[in-house]
Amino acid sequence: MKLSEYVKKRNGVPFGHPNSLRNNLKRSLGASNFSTFWNFWNPIFGYYLGTKIFRPLKKILPIELSIVITFVFCGLIHDFVTSLLRGEMALFFSVWFLIMGVVVVLSKLVNYDLSHQKWIIRAFVNLFIIGFCFLATSLLNLMFNFH
Repeated sequence: MKLSEYVKKRNGVPFGHPNSLRNNLKRSLGASNFSTFWNFWNPIFGYYLGTKIFRPLKKILPIELSIVITFVFCGLIHDFVTSLLRGEMALFFSVWFLIMGVVVVLSKLVNYDLSHQKWIIRAFVNLFIIGFCFLATSLLNLMFNFH
């Protein structure tokens, strides 16, 4: 599948369409579980992470480990940019994305489904999980100072 096809599949509109961001936020935040949230969040970045990192990894590793490693890789990219801008090494995003990757795997294992809930409830739960992971990362940062 090409990037343009992937974006249309995830956002429901072609690449660059004026409703692309609105659809992205509506679909990702209103996802029925945390794993599905990531299927819709940032489809351009997700396309490349999926095709270049996750798919090759899952051929040689268990899918759960492939998910976590893909999340850590994504965090490393964010940290690389942050480190360039700050002028010092930072690993905050790597840890945050590690925690979110573990939560994605756990959420897949418990197989919870909020599709029967209103959109606002699903959005709250997804944002709560992201916030919880951020808070956990912040606490670990205080303990181990990885910025």
